[in-house]
Amino acid sequence: MPEHQPAKVTIRPATEADILAMQRLELDAGRRFADVGLKSIAEDPPSGYEDLVIYIKDAAAFVAIDSRLREPVGYAVASVVDAEAHLDQVSVSTTAAGRGIGSLLVEEVCGWAIRRGHASITLTTFRDLPWNGPLYKRLGFASLTDEACGPQLLAIRAEERRRGIDVLPRVAMRRHLQAGP
Repeated sequence: MPEHQPAKVTIRPATEADILAMQRLELDAGRRFADVGLKSIAEDPPSGYEDLVIYIKDAAAFVAIDSRLREPVGYAVASVVDAEAHLDQVSVSTTAAGRGIGSLLVEEVCGWAIRRGHASITLTTFRDLPWNGPLYKRLGFASLTDEACGPQLLAIRAEERRRGIDVLPRVAMRRHLQAGP
């Protein structure tokens, strides 16, 4: 299988005008889960409008704009959990998947974390799905034991279990960040 060429996208801060596109992207990206038998995950509703407004107002939401299509093809949002940056969501359209857009968005969020003075970033994900755990591992994230998680991250994992998201093994992960020169 040939390698995909890096996407020609621009990453920029999201605005309220992007919210409907972000919700559509999240629904579209979720379809990949149905393809691997996770229909309940695929049918999970997208992030709420008001929730996305909070990320945008906190300058913690980013969209990837395809230079050819001139429209969003991916987005990411982040927050602070246990005094660490936390990657809450990354969604890339199914038509743009496999072009490195998710990786670009993750790197943008890592830059956001560094600019805010965070030494690390966490996330939760499906451990074995190729576009989840293995991808994050390639991007420098390492799996965490429960003992290595702070109370807020443990609460996120508990909420995921309560909502029925743990249909496959999930894991919390952390990446240590270094400020550039």
